[in-house]
Amino acid sequence: MQIKVLGWSGGIGANLRTTSFLIDDDLLIDAGTGLGDMPLNQMTGIRHIFLTHSHMDHVVGLPLLADSMFGVHDEPVVVHALEKTIKALKAHVFNWVIWPDFTELPSRDKPSIQFEIMKPGDKVSIRSREIEMIPVNHTVPGVGYCVSSRRASVAFSGDTTTNDSLWEVLDTYANVDLLFVETAFCNNDIEISKVSKHYCPRLLGEDILKMKHRPDVWLTHFKPGEEELIYQECVQAMPDFNVHHLKGGEVFRF
Repeated sequence: MQIKVLGWSGGIGANLRTTSFLIDDDLLIDAGTGLGDMPLNQMTGIRHIFLTHSHMDHVVGLPLLADSMFGVHDEPVVVHALEKTIKALKAHVFNWVIWPDFTELPSRDKPSIQFEIMKPGDKVSIRSREIEMIPVNHTVPGVGYCVSSRRASVAFSGDTTTNDSLWEVLDTYANVDLLFVETAFCNNDIEISKVSKHYCPRLLGEDILKMKHRPDVWLTHFKPGEEELIYQECVQAMPDFNVHHLKGGEVFRF
């Protein structure tokens, strides 16, 4: 299994891309602006997309990908998500006003994309990898995922704040090798973190101790301009973990 970080930031700016992780050559976790840096001939390999929630920074690449891949394959790109996430995308994006409905193009019988509802606890097996949906705590219905192969298990928190469900599910795994977890704000903005339901270093440091595993921790979703401060506060808040922060383009192989 290989994971390439296409986007990791909580916003945009020079060399900043929003959340998107490419697993091997055919599967995405989220479809943020980082997706747009993929060469077109590599985009054609994407067959499955697993969305964590409906917020723009995690889905903005999806309608553009559908357009770029229009007519390339006989089979649709399958988008896996919560039912409420799918309903939001159909109502507000693929509605013929903001964007064409690519679940009906080129025809309803042969669409460019196909939505598949998942529920927390559901597992999907694709090419010797198992992807489990995990409920988390955000302002809209949100989930994380754990992707497992014979050699490794890798967890993605999605956007979340203090919760028990993520850690309880991860503890059911024999091991968690990597954890990609969001930390959107610095500790001075802890009240904003609570209102917007994101982690800050203090909240994450308290929550991560609920997990029995000690994976390498890679931080995502920093507010642009405060990356170094948030990272240093996370290092202090999680002294028992190897803490790193993503900068984009990293590749992890198992």
